[in-house]
This record gives sequence, structure tokens and C-alpha cells, in this order.
Amino acid sequence: MDGDMISTDALVIGAGPVGLFQVFQLGLLEINAHVVDSLPHPGGQCMELYPDKPIYDIPGVLRYTGRELVANLLKQIEPFAPTFHLGQEVRVLEQRPDGRFFVETSKGSQFLAKTIIVAAGVGAFQPKLLKLDGLDKFNDSQLFYRVDNPDDFAGKKLVIVGGDDAALYWACRLATEGNTESLTLLHRRDVFQAAPETIARVKALCDAGKMRFEVGQVTAYDEKDGQLVAAQVTDVDGLTHPLPLDALLVLLGLSPKLGPVAHWGLDMERKQLLVDTEKFSTSVPGIFAVGDINTYPGKKKLILSGFHESALAAFGAAALVFPDKKIMLQYTTTSPRLHQLLGVAGT
Repeated sequence: MDGDMISTDALVIGAGPVGLFQVFQLGLLEINAHVVDSLPHPGGQCMELYPDKPIYDIPGVLRYTGRELVANLLKQIEPFAPTFHLGQEVRVLEQRPDGRFFVETSKGSQFLAKTIIVAAGVGAFQPKLLKLDGLDKFNDSQLFYRVDNPDDFAGKKLVIVGGDDAALYWACRLATEGNTESLTLLHRRDVFQAAPETIARVKALCDAGKMRFEVGQVTAYDEKDGQLVAAQVTDVDGLTHPLPLDALLVLLGLSPKLGPVAHWGLDMERKQLLVDTEKFSTSVPGIFAVGDINTYPGKKKLILSGFHESALAAFGAAALVFPDKKIMLQYTTTSPRLHQLLGVAGT
């Protein structure tokens, strides 16, 4: 059984900004890492909830979007070549007699790790579902909760349900680049939770006839010969009418679920992992927690706080990964070894 397992110095659970920076900090200490995340791509809630919203409190950067921040963090960790295991949740976490941790995911991936760093944010994100009896039989054929490939909607009558940044972003992009036969944005009211510039773009595209907007909610659906052919939309006056479609893209946001982490035997407080502030260790030696998943006196849920926590957690992990090695603090500005690791030696 062990022959099928992936052995690693560190397993980082969570590929949001803090998890990505954790990989960088581990790499500086020559700790190799694998990364597991429930989402199908790196970036966490930055990419899922506000990819194009501006972020103003990243040190040294006047303005970042979530998309830009994640792209640069991924670029930053390239020298350390982490392996990502995406679209899967950690289901089993057990400590073995030799001190290593056995981890198994929902897709059957198995790991033996010397140390675990939980950077799971507020939990594993799951899309909010459109709950209509029997609708789920169209999952991934005509009913979608995320966009994996925009070309999937080419030539189709597409209805997008939602009113936040993600829904409006994809409505605008698919209306201009998706080659759909038609596109209708459907939201339960005519007020959006999105950036003003995105809302303005939706209005401009509607005025130009590139897309339509309707106020209402999907309350039923029509099918014919096993195919979804229309959504029954109920408006604010309680009147219902059919809205023909070939594909239904539901972007109602994400619901964070703490999931299996609650059953790993770690001390918790209000659904967060209790840690110390020396190395951000949990109640189980060898398991660390950084970012929004942890709590301690004075905790502030900021990305920059998570970055600080990652640096100290990396040093805590290094003491376990290299128990016989004295861990020295080195500076990326002056250390020849770090320059070598980062691939900038001689530049």
C-alpha cells in the first residue's frame, strides 16, 4: 500500500493566496511540498469570489486584483516546483507511529507527509446549488456551476443565474467572447453585488443587444426527450413564463464548509483551529494552521497576516523535517544559497 503513496516533506491543504505563499516560505527552507485543494484551480476565494476586484493592502503593491495576486504568487513559487492535487478534499488524516501523517483525499490520492500545514481559509468551498427536484440529472451536460471551458457554450442559448462579481464577469466575457446564440442574465432583483465598473459593462452590453437581463427566479424547468429545454422563471409579480435554453450556468456564490477538518482531533474555537503565535502549531505537533482557518488572541483575518503566519509556520515545520539541522535565518537579498534556490544566482 505504501508504494502507491506520495511521500513529501510537507502537505499544504489549501491553494489560496496564503497556501501559495506557504509553499514559497517552505521552499526557501528547502522543504518540498504537495498542495491539495477542493477547487479545480489555485487561488481560493480570491479567484472564486472576487477575481477582478481590487485589493489595496498587499505590501508594496498599490493595487492588485485577486487574479493578478494569484498569478504572481504562482510565478513566485515556480522555482520550487510544487505539485498540485486539485478538485479533491482531504477526507482522512491520521498520524502514524513514526510521526508521519497519512492523508487520503476524496479522489483516492494518498500521502505520507512529515508535516501538515492547513491553509484552508474558511473551509472547502462548494457552489450554492439551484435546488429543484430532478435538476441535478443535467449536471455537467446542460447544468453548470462553474466555467471550465468557455467554448462549451458556443452556439447555445445560455442562461446565467446570479448577481455577484462571478456571474457578471462571466456574463460579460461570454457575451463578448463566447459565441453563444443568445445570453440571458437572470437575477432575483435588479440590484447587483459587484464592482461598479462590472455593472456598467453589463448595462452597456444589454444596451448593445449583446445580452439580455431579466429579473426573476428559476422555480421549475421543462425537459423534452431527456433534454433541458427551458427554465420556468417567476418574476417579482409572481407571474411565471418559460425561458428557452440549451445550457444553464448557475453562479449563486460559494458556501464554505468546514468539512472533515472538524473531525481531525484538533482543538477548535468557533470552527477555527487554535494555534500558538510562535510557529502557528495546532494542538497536534506537526500540524500547523495559517490564514483564516486559525484563531489566536488578536487574530485579524487579513491576507498579509496569513503571509506572516506562513513564514513562522515554515520555520516550525523545518525543525520537524530536518530535526538534526540548525535552521538559519537567511535573507533573499544577500544569501547565495537562496539565490541559487530561486534561480537568480549571478543576476
